[in-house]
Amino acid sequence: MPPTELLFRADPYARTCEATVGAAESGTVRLDRTVFYPTGGGQPGDTGVLRAGDGTEFQVLDTRKGEGGDDVLHLIDPDRPAPAPGSRVVAALDWERRYRHMRMHTCLHLLSAVVDAPVTGGQLTAEKGRLDFDVDAKLEKAAVQDQLNALIVRDFPVAARWISDEALAEQPELVRTMRVKPPSGQGRVRLIDVAGIDLQPCGGTHVARTGEIGPIVVRKIESKGRQNRRVTLAFGDPA
Repeated sequence: MPPTELLFRADPYARTCEATVGAAESGTVRLDRTVFYPTGGGQPGDTGVLRAGDGTEFQVLDTRKGEGGDDVLHLIDPDRPAPAPGSRVVAALDWERRYRHMRMHTCLHLLSAVVDAPVTGGQLTAEKGRLDFDVDAKLEKAAVQDQLNALIVRDFPVAARWISDEALAEQPELVRTMRVKPPSGQGRVRLIDVAGIDLQPCGGTHVARTGEIGPIVVRKIESKGRQNRRVTLAFGDPA
């Protein structure tokens, strides 16, 4: 079947969409289009529901990438019958969870601008996020937190754009991650631009302005090796 149309790339704020079931087997549903982001780039896969025309709901427990490129797998309870191929469903996100992912993912881009060093790893959840940096300098919690929150409250715009594989190869400095390289070979690569403050390849979902992130707390800064510092962030507001 054709690859899934990834609606979240064009509009990360889309919460629902109508879709056709392209394939379904025990515990797995493929749709022709989806608002669900699959696990990748340190960002968890979305959860939510698929609603059939008769009102039956299928809980989406996780969302993963399939074997081919943009193929997306919606994981449901394997002990329940899956929706029939060719049937129509409404795919609806657990929006509160997704939106917190968007806020934290965007904040991690700001963090990589505040700490000017190569990134060796990262991960985020709906409650917190972290980046690991290849740096031997001491990082001060208060200074990092103050710089982050200063960028957040200035409410900078965040935008996505695309460049060719060739253009990215000519600008290797755009790739901040040391161990994970952006996907190439499809002709183009997606960049996230935070008002010129941070520009790097990323396939995740982000807020439209930094002010949406809200206050951030630096929970801790740890040494994870001779030149590896882990910075862990959390939202300053309650979940």
